[in-house]
Amino acid sequence: QVQLVEFGGGLVQPGGSLRLSCAASGIIFSINHMGWYRRAPGKQRELVASRSNFGSTNYADSVKGRFTISRDNAKNTVYLQMNSLKPEDTAVYYCNIVPYQSRYWGQGTQVTVSS
Repeated sequence: QVQLVEFGGGLVQPGGSLRLSCAASGIIFSINHMGWYRRAPGKQRELVASRSNFGSTNYADSVKGRFTISRDNAKNTVYLQMNSLKPEDTAVYYCNIVPYQSRYWGQGTQVTVSS
């Protein structure tokens, strides 16, 4: 059974930073293309960052230069370092493989950027 558990979210002021983590179990983590997605209030879920098992990365234009995705295959964990956060980054953040599998969605972690 695949389980993806996200944590590290919270309330942060504009310009601040957060580091999200996603611990995976039940999948062969090292061969999967992993991604961070987010769903903002009233919007559809979007892919914001992804990292292949070969190390290539892709970012949504809205986060490019501010977010960095990394992974530790030995720990079956993927990270999202978020810097220079903006109010529009407020969302629930999820990890999943790329392309996502609906049955893999976890609870996500809430990120709120507000002064």
